[in-house]
Amino acid sequence: MTVQTMRVEDELAVWGPGVAASPECSLEQAQAYCLELARTHYENFPLLMGMFPRRLRRPLATVYAWCRWADDLADEIVECERSLELLEWWRNELAACFEGEPRHPVTLALQQTVAEFELPRQPFDDLLAAFVSDQQVVEYETYDELLGYCRNSANPVGRIVLRLIQVSDESAVACSDAICTGLQLANFWQDVRRDHEAGRVYLPREDRERFGYGETSLENRVTNDSFLELMRFEVDRARGLLVDGGRLPGKLPGFRVPVMIDLFARGGRTILDRIEAIGYRVWERRPVVRRRDVAAMVAEAMLTGLGRWMVPGKGVQVG
Repeated sequence: MTVQTMRVEDELAVWGPGVAASPECSLEQAQAYCLELARTHYENFPLLMGMFPRRLRRPLATVYAWCRWADDLADEIVECERSLELLEWWRNELAACFEGEPRHPVTLALQQTVAEFELPRQPFDDLLAAFVSDQQVVEYETYDELLGYCRNSANPVGRIVLRLIQVSDESAVACSDAICTGLQLANFWQDVRRDHEAGRVYLPREDRERFGYGETSLENRVTNDSFLELMRFEVDRARGLLVDGGRLPGKLPGFRVPVMIDLFARGGRTILDRIEAIGYRVWERRPVVRRRDVAAMVAEAMLTGLGRWMVPGKGVQVG
């Protein structure tokens, strides 16, 4: 059983709801399916997965495969109603994963990961709530509403990773949430134009009104002083979250995982730096993280990680 770069309609023809003759699938085959999906569906994921400890690569691939399916059911299905129906089917598969006998290879593999690491169901339900919201909400009135979306769409991933490394204290979870939300906001501000072209507006209405950026200006993607001040405000707010979450690596065991978490936070801050570097003119130009930025981030994260590892009191020193 193999899966190339996933085309969700092709996969639904094999594994989707109402398919009477889906192939027999063992746990070993299900795990292989998830690993292949993780290797082929996102070009950077194999590299990222390879940087994590070996014992975490299979469960990470399984969680990624579950998220990938949910994301594609939300984004790759043309009709909104059908997308919502398929997301409900995926929720039922999740229920079977936790409570019964799943029939899909991803949820079969996830069932084993859930049992092995005692993962709670709530983060997965929260992610599904975010994917459903994507079908129904295209604009946010307030910043608090946007944070509510991030709590469902971004933070659960960090919480699942913490459970995989057996970290559950509240301060670590709070730092993880700050990094995940800050990183998602950074991606929103990087892609203001792309999202607008897709019919989505993540800049909260209350913030646009606060800076005097009107609906006509938004509709026409006007860059003016109001917009630049609005973007400066949003970038600074996202950067504050990433800085707040920057204490997380020092709270985590081992070497590789803290370095990876540090790298994610640095990636978000670098996106924000690139937005600032183009004068916040994201209507006109999409800020990008360059290869030399990535090399610098990796080097800095590694050096900082070595400092935590070698200096007593800089983190939890376990293998």
